[in-house]
Amino acid sequence: MEAAENTLEVSVWRGGEDGEYQTFQVPAQENQTILDVVSWIQQYADPTLTYRFACRVGMCGSCAMMVNGKPRWTCRTHVKKATEGADKIEIAPLRNLPVIKDLAADMDPFFDKWVKAGAVHHPTRTRDDAIETITPDEPGRVEAAKAIECINCSVCYAGCDTVANNPDYLGPAALQRAWTLYNDAKDADRQAILDNVSGVGGCHNCHTQGSCTMYCPNELDPLSAIAGLKRVTAQNFFKRKG
Repeated sequence: MEAAENTLEVSVWRGGEDGEYQTFQVPAQENQTILDVVSWIQQYADPTLTYRFACRVGMCGSCAMMVNGKPRWTCRTHVKKATEGADKIEIAPLRNLPVIKDLAADMDPFFDKWVKAGAVHHPTRTRDDAIETITPDEPGRVEAAKAIECINCSVCYAGCDTVANNPDYLGPAALQRAWTLYNDAKDADRQAILDNVSGVGGCHNCHTQGSCTMYCPNELDPLSAIAGLKRVTAQNFFKRKG
């Protein structure tokens, strides 16, 4: 009886897109993260379990998974927080991405949309030129700095219902990056950014539900960045019409 009280019932996704959940009994510990649970299963119950992790301290984002239906960094999500005191956990690969195997999702679509959003720096100078000085309190720099802690973990992408229902939608991270570059004084092609984010799948597809901001582990605000893009693309449209 005591053993049962110290055990977690963990359902883990196995296989590819057409896989299914497999249940494991995992010893419960006082200070235990979801990544600890997954690692225990791989080390002691089934060595074939596939998943990703690297830093284990919330710096890389590679351990992101769905935990009880919510996208989370598993290395920084404690079992008690995720389960709210229950002894059952459901762990799956990130939503809105193809499944490679088990808990490992294919990140290619996420980064492909990053490129489609024009979220690549367009330099104003070459490496032979002197570095341009931008003061930290310059308005554009202040706005751009709000999202520099994005580590491309795809938690916001997995939490976005618009992505789930619209395969063309660029997603919160790509649009937030585009907004960052739009506000960067060292970016030479703001118009290209606006063109990329105002077309099919662009910022105006956002339904403003706010899941991206709610789930971001770094407490960033992609929703506000997307709102900024909506505003400037609308202004750009009427400016061109005029």
